[in-house]
Amino acid sequence: MLNIRILITAAALAATALTAQAQYTAYVGPYTRPNKSKGIYAFKFDAKTGKFTSIGLAAETSNPSFLAIHPNGKFLYAVNENNQGMVSAFAIEPSGTLKPLNSVSSKGSGPCHLTLDKTGKWLFVANYNNGSVASYPVNADGSLGEAASSVQHQGSSANPQRQRGPHAHETVLSPDGKLLFVPDLGMDKIMEYRFDGKGALTPNDPPSIAIAAGSGPRHMAFDPKGRFVYVLTEMTDSVIAFSYDGKGGAKEMQTISAVPSDFTGSKSGAEIAVHPNGRFLYASNRNHNSIGIFTIDAKGALTAAGNVSSQGKTPRHFLIDPTGAYLIVSNQDSDNIVIFKIDPKTGGLTPTGDVLEVGNPVSMVFGPAK
Repeated sequence: MLNIRILITAAALAATALTAQAQYTAYVGPYTRPNKSKGIYAFKFDAKTGKFTSIGLAAETSNPSFLAIHPNGKFLYAVNENNQGMVSAFAIEPSGTLKPLNSVSSKGSGPCHLTLDKTGKWLFVANYNNGSVASYPVNADGSLGEAASSVQHQGSSANPQRQRGPHAHETVLSPDGKLLFVPDLGMDKIMEYRFDGKGALTPNDPPSIAIAAGSGPRHMAFDPKGRFVYVLTEMTDSVIAFSYDGKGGAKEMQTISAVPSDFTGSKSGAEIAVHPNGRFLYASNRNHNSIGIFTIDAKGALTAAGNVSSQGKTPRHFLIDPTGAYLIVSNQDSDNIVIFKIDPKTGGLTPTGDVLEVGNPVSMVFGPAK
């Protein structure tokens, strides 16, 4: 029995070592600006050291502000956040560069987010400016078909400057892939759609989750077990915790500020993520230039664990690397991407000292391990 245990432990350690040495390709989607950025940029990432090495410009494309990787790791998709919105498909070359496949209309204005289902056969896009959502078939060669469905949101909320009409901000699939959630900043609602696997989006029962008036829901994240869901509001910069029943029903448990109580500036929440271990939650605060850190207890409740400077201006997006060891922040208005080491015991963040230079970075995504 002792020898078996030793062999199992040795195998586990070997597997951990292989994971730690995995090489990934990271892609950055910026707003394109003269003399700053031309499209999607690529970097090699060593998960063992946390080091990034520039590959350079992977593909020229206009305002690729949010990116998604196909589950098979062979294709990348980007919104083109323009008034006449588009969605672009690329094949990932062995070198890490991107080969354009095609572009299709986003069926709206200002597309700001996209996601793929687990099968890789369907892609969903949120259009911010006009407040709509659309679904697209993904062809076998990675290219996109024309939209299979498009839904226009209708409604407004309390703030006459920001919420005169709908502003769809994200597309998030439920853990089982049967529901599509769309936070709408302009309506103060999380819209819910049943997805039939054939392209159609049908309002769920209930059709939405209501958020406090004037909050402006922006992004949301499920815990790894799908028991809880957390919504970050843009306009009040708070995290709202919900219990989730697995069918679209959500019961509000808690609202907690993502910025310190003594912060008197304009609030502007941006990105939210739950650590893969389910114990920590992070939220980026653009005008406070910080990342809020929270611990999550067994009942899904949050406790604030402090704020860490983003080491730049306007932390628009961040993500946790595939190993859960690093958190990488894209500071849009200081043209830098900062890498933080995550404390596995507390969730705390410490800058590694490494900084990537990209003009107007908005988002980052990791490709598969090499």
